[in-house]
Amino acid sequence: MKSATTILPVDDAARAHSFYTEKLGLPHRGMTDDGSEILGIDGGAMLQLMPVRDGKHSEHTALSFEVTDIEQTVREMESMGVQFQDYDLPNLKTENHICTTGSEKSAWFMDTEHNILCVHENLGNRMEYQL
Repeated sequence: MKSATTILPVDDAARAHSFYTEKLGLPHRGMTDDGSEILGIDGGAMLQLMPVRDGKHSEHTALSFEVTDIEQTVREMESMGVQFQDYDLPNLKTENHICTTGSEKSAWFMDTEHNILCVHENLGNRMEYQL
């Protein structure tokens, strides 16, 4: 396997393009024959924004981006208009939009198409996976 592509459903391709390129800074890499847009993610991964009509969106995190300083990332993204979710559940509480667990900090937000996204910072030893 060479790389991975995450495919997200989008109701409005132009609106999604603006969010991912302007707010998240992902570069446009091309278009597919079916009208999906391909965006680049550091490390060689790709994100495909697939237009769907009345698409069903996941009720869980669809994509998480690793960052080195989550507090700074959240502040920068908020200044660009990204709205983070806050939680106060028995096993999930956020403070200033950030949930801290034993090994990472995470913050969740929705894109313009109602996909749940996350930024996370690893706090300890990073797990390495080998295929």
